[in-house]
Amino acid sequence: MGCGRVGSSLATELEALGHTVSIIDQSREAFRRLGPDFKGRTISGIGFDRDTLLEAGIETADAFAAVSNGDNSNILAARVARETYGVGNVVARIYDPGRAEIYQRLGIPTVATVIWATDQIMRRLVPEGSRSEWRDATGSIELAEVHPHLEWFGLPITHIESSTQARVAFITRLAEGLVPNEHTVLQEGDLLHMIIETARVAEVEAILAAEPLEHP
Repeated sequence: MGCGRVGSSLATELEALGHTVSIIDQSREAFRRLGPDFKGRTISGIGFDRDTLLEAGIETADAFAAVSNGDNSNILAARVARETYGVGNVVARIYDPGRAEIYQRLGIPTVATVIWATDQIMRRLVPEGSRSEWRDATGSIELAEVHPHLEWFGLPITHIESSTQARVAFITRLAEGLVPNEHTVLQEGDLLHMIIETARVAEVEAILAAEPLEHP
């Protein structure tokens, strides 16, 4: 639902991956963004209207994305898709970060646009410390790229986790992702990606910015 810049990009990318796509928008003019090669179905109407959803094929849909420019419309359409038609994969884009937690509690995965954009910009403005890569809708947990002191290189990932009480989710090594195990050692040049409680981000940053207090 929604054939703006995000919706049209999603539709064309999903179709390129071999999926059958229907896209809904109130304005037929919006479908011009799809280009002449789009083979999917275009439906002019209100995205949470049941007749419109049925015309789009909601009864056989595997996934539904509500990415119009209205928070209320997005969450309403997402709930109808999930609760009325049992669509398994549903997501709603939300502009107002204050609403994201409420919607998450309703069981609707949300993308809080403002929070995401702020994090991405901050990653480029302030490269030191940690850089948030993902945050859950409640704002209580985040995935952060952390830059440790040089003395941490050569130590086991298990030592980093025990020292910080935070989980190492993965490492980027030589431009490839690596899920660590109990034998993995942090090497110079590795990028460290950690799951951290948001309230403890500054604490974990401080621990890793200093030399390790003790070696294993």
